[in-house]
Amino acid sequence: MRRSLILFLIANLAVVAFLLHSVWTLLSLLVVDGSSDAISRAELPAPNSDRIDERPMLIPKIIHQTYINETIPEVWRAGQRKCVELHSDYEYKLWTDKKARDFIAAEYPWFLETFDGYEFPIQRADSIRYFVLAHFGGIYIDLDDACQRRLDPLLAYPAWLRRTVPTGISNDAMGSVPHHPFFMKVIDALPNYDKSWLLPYITVMGSTGPLFLSVIWRHYNSERGADSDEMDRVRILFTDEYGGKAWSFFNKTVGNSWHQKDVSFILWVCHC
Repeated sequence: MRRSLILFLIANLAVVAFLLHSVWTLLSLLVVDGSSDAISRAELPAPNSDRIDERPMLIPKIIHQTYINETIPEVWRAGQRKCVELHSDYEYKLWTDKKARDFIAAEYPWFLETFDGYEFPIQRADSIRYFVLAHFGGIYIDLDDACQRRLDPLLAYPAWLRRTVPTGISNDAMGSVPHHPFFMKVIDALPNYDKSWLLPYITVMGSTGPLFLSVIWRHYNSERGADSDEMDRVRILFTDEYGGKAWSFFNKTVGNSWHQKDVSFILWVCHC
């Protein structure tokens, strides 16, 4: 009887340990906010400051955006136009569905089966942004993130992501040099996270969206040694520098066009 009880307790402890190990990264996102890698407001030159020209420009002057085709909806057109007008010396790349697939087929054929197999179009829109940053470098911006000032100060960081609430990081605005090890890790991990989680919202978030990117970000930082190269570091853009202030880089407009009915239910539960 005692032996059976001991075996039962060991089996249950093993199950609990396995579950904790499986969700440990997700739990860590509740306490790790990226503040140690924050891009502080003190180090960012003000708009039109002479200090901007003194900073290195590591990230190439390329702006990437995605949409189904080249007919941008009216609600986002002004924001897109402002990003282009503020950066006339930048290359602008709009990745339509066709251009995105052609690019994957030509440059990353090992990912084409996963790319074509995604159930939701937003998963392809998510994944292509990681691939073009890994390949070309530059800055990716969602169409609902209108540029508020020139992005030149953000070119000084080898890679950066945006902090989001309540936890983790977002994939709506990101910057990188070509072949940065973080984004190389991201694209390499994508096929392994191609899983269905019943609800569309959770499936998207966990397979290609911000939750997926946050998990890879935590793994990446855990694997980096204390003496790793500064060029491998991923810096984090926090709220004030992202939007809502006179010195902010972006101004958020209407977004979340991919959300389905399950999102309303999830938001209702979260607010209960």
